[in-house]
This record gives sequence, C-alpha cells and structure tokens, in this order.
Amino acid sequence: MVNLNNIKVKSMKNIYRHIATITLVMAFAMLSITSLFAGNKDRSGQSGASELLINPWARSSGLSNTGTANVSGLDATFINVAGMAHTQGSHVAFNYTNYLNGTGINMFSLGIAQQLGLGKVLGLNIQNLSYGEENITTYEQPEGGLGTFSANNMIINLSYAQAFSNSIFGGITVKVINESIFDVSATGVALDAGIQYVTGEQEQIKLGITLKNVGTNMKFSGDGLTLRMPPSQGSENIVSEFSMNQRSEGFELPTTLQIGIAYDFLFDHNSRLTVMGNFRSMAFGKDNIGIGLEGSIMDYLILRAGYSFESGQFSDYDNLKYENLNVEKGFACGLSLQYPFKNKKSFVSLDYSYRMTEIWKGTHCIGAIINF
Repeated sequence: MVNLNNIKVKSMKNIYRHIATITLVMAFAMLSITSLFAGNKDRSGQSGASELLINPWARSSGLSNTGTANVSGLDATFINVAGMAHTQGSHVAFNYTNYLNGTGINMFSLGIAQQLGLGKVLGLNIQNLSYGEENITTYEQPEGGLGTFSANNMIINLSYAQAFSNSIFGGITVKVINESIFDVSATGVALDAGIQYVTGEQEQIKLGITLKNVGTNMKFSGDGLTLRMPPSQGSENIVSEFSMNQRSEGFELPTTLQIGIAYDFLFDHNSRLTVMGNFRSMAFGKDNIGIGLEGSIMDYLILRAGYSFESGQFSDYDNLKYENLNVEKGFACGLSLQYPFKNKKSFVSLDYSYRMTEIWKGTHCIGAIINF
C-alpha cells in the first residue's frame, strides 16, 4: 500500500531543495553582475593582499587555474569552493611552492577536507608565504647591524561545500588574511562563493562560476608606524622622547569573478581527456581568458597543461611597451603520479606543476595528497 504521507514529505523536501538552489543561483548571479562592473585595468595597483591571487596547489596550478567547472578536493578552495563537495572520505594535502624562482619567496600550504555526510564536506587549510630574512635598518643605522626580520603572509580558509542535487554543487569559504613583520601587521576577512553544474549522460559536461575575495578593507598598524622624537633643544622641562603615531591608508582586496566550462572525452580503461575554458574578470586588473587540458591514464598518470591570456601578453618589454600586469607569462604544465586503491575512493598522489613567469625563472610547486 502506498504511503501518501511519505510521498508528500519527499515532495516537500524536493520543493525546498529546489527553492534553496534557485535562491542561491539568483543571489550569486546578482553578486557576479555587480562584480563585473566593479572595476577595470585602470584600477591596477589599488588593491592589496595579492597573495590571495597565488594558487598554492600543484594540481590546479598546472592547468593555469582553468578548472573552475571541474576542480575537486582541496584545490577547490582556491579555484571554486563548490568543487570540494565531490570529496569522498578524508582528503589531506600538503604543497610547497617555490614562487618566482630566484627571489627567495616560498609558500607552504596544508589542508584537510572531511566528508560529513552524503554530499556535505567541511574543509580547513592554511597557507603561509615567507620572503626570507631582511636586515633591520634605522635612520641612524642605514647599514643595518641590528639583526634581521622576516615578513610573512598567512591565509586561513574555512570552507563548506554541499551537493544540492546530483547536478548542482555549491560552497562558501571564509578566509582570514594576515600580513606582518615584527612591528607592523594588517588583518582582513574575505568570502568566496561558488557553484558547479554537472550534466550529460555520463556527467561529462560541467559548468562553474565563482566570486572570490569579497571582504573588508585591510589597514596596517603597529609600533612600526610610530615616530619617536627626541626632546628639542632648550626644552628643559621635557626629560624624555615623545611619540607620534602615523596613520596608514586602508586598501581593498583583489576581488575576482571566474566562469568556466569543461568537457570530458571518456575512453576505455578509465582513461579520459578533459578540455577546459575559463574567463576571469578582475576588479583591479585586466580580464583573463584561459584554456586547459588534462589527460588521465587509468587514474595512475595524470598530465596537465594550460595557458592563460590577457591583453598585452606579448608586448615588448625591452622597448618599454610592456603592458602585461600578470607576472605569470601564461603557460603552465604539471603531472600527478597517483595510486588508487581497490575501493576507488582512496588514493595517494604526488603532484608537480610549473608556471612560466616574466623575468624570473618560473614557479615550481610540488605536493602530496592522501585520500582515505
């Protein structure tokens, strides 16, 4: 006998799910449209916290950041957080990036994504960007000799992603950004939100959209902005120095909007070739168009290549016609050596990526993933 009450409950749940999905899509579309008209290349250099634009993960950076529609795992926390909803079980990743080889800048990233239930995933990852040691100098001692200090940028990301249906995935990230030296620091909070849509008979067609780095202005403060003045001559009543605090101007975060599409060409023996396209609109820079290719051979060897293009990409630097605002030249590549276990949900992986850069010797990233 058919239980009409159960049918009504299931129908109501489906209605609520569809209403929530439609509301999320409409709200996100409005935010995206607002972002599209937020800025242009004439505002370049007016934002800060540029470390938010550096991809710390080897897998997605080897595709030149073109995986908005199909990214998964912890890489999704940088590209499109909605993709983290594809995670099954526990996903742990560690990556090391030698950024702009030759500058001494290094980035470390460590994260975990945990499946909480069917289609619900919670993630936490930390990124630290270090610039090496610099000499401490003062007005009186410009040559140093007072020791050294290190500048550090840290980003803490707390992410949540969920599958709203078999086709629609969404997610949000709350991130805390801190930039500091020993006596000056700035802290800000930002949000990322993203959606992925999967369709096709074999789920081979994927669409994605994400809005990133929408948050509070940041402003430096600390003892380093305090100017200490000795008593002026003839001021007999003043027996000690006095301090004058300087105010620092605030700066905005580098908000971006990304829209992507991907298509899987599926072959026998679990092999595939994925073609990706990506458009990135920057509130404080030039728009960017990218393409990517990813080939997987039986899930053991994964090869990647990508290229991103922006206006002025091929301008002549030597003749002072150089207009490229992105330090990365455009080409990126990478690979993964992966060993899947029998249940197909668990695997271990070693990942590597290379990004071509202007002037410097490229950016190298190596990492490891354990999914269990």
